[in-house]
Amino acid sequence: MTDIRAFRDAVTDWAAGGPGGPASELAAHLRVRTAVLLEGPSDVAAVDALAARDGRDLPAEGVCVLSMGGAMNVGRYVSLLGPPGLGLRLAGLCDEGERRFYDRGLERARAPREGFFVCVTDLEDELIRALGVPRVEEIVRAEGDLPAWQTFVHQPAQRGRPPQQQMRRFLGTKKGRKIRYGHLLAEALAPERVPAPLHDLLAHL
Repeated sequence: MTDIRAFRDAVTDWAAGGPGGPASELAAHLRVRTAVLLEGPSDVAAVDALAARDGRDLPAEGVCVLSMGGAMNVGRYVSLLGPPGLGLRLAGLCDEGERRFYDRGLERARAPREGFFVCVTDLEDELIRALGVPRVEEIVRAEGDLPAWQTFVHQPAQRGRPPQQQMRRFLGTKKGRKIRYGHLLAEALAPERVPAPLHDLLAHL
């Protein structure tokens, strides 16, 4: 059975220079009405996990959450999926430092800015601040990564850095770790502790 992953793959191929026909056909077949544009797969993991925890089936709602492979690709994705392309409703998260890329891409495509919410540093930082480093350490311990974390914080380059910055850096030091913890940290959030950008995004969808 065709599912939303096929549409994600078709859009990724299209953005890389492939044909747009498969994405267009799948959008119609799956009744996709909204594309959520995120920088990377760890952001997708967090949004998917929190939506599922809240009992939402985003694909059934016509919502596809996509990784763009970096903020600088937003203009390409907006042009393909927004008003100049498939005409989908657009939403997403962006980091404060990358906001200019989003503003430029949305303006060029004449797409509305509403629906895009800003993280101060990035989504991992928002999740760590919401949970607190001690709670994140509990999750790290449960996942068997405590020895790696303890080794990491004793490295010379990490000495004197705030624990939150250390944890954010640690999550990005091994391939696949950010994706896994994006899912785990989002699942661990109490409803009242969901970071504002993530809460506002899901409320908007």
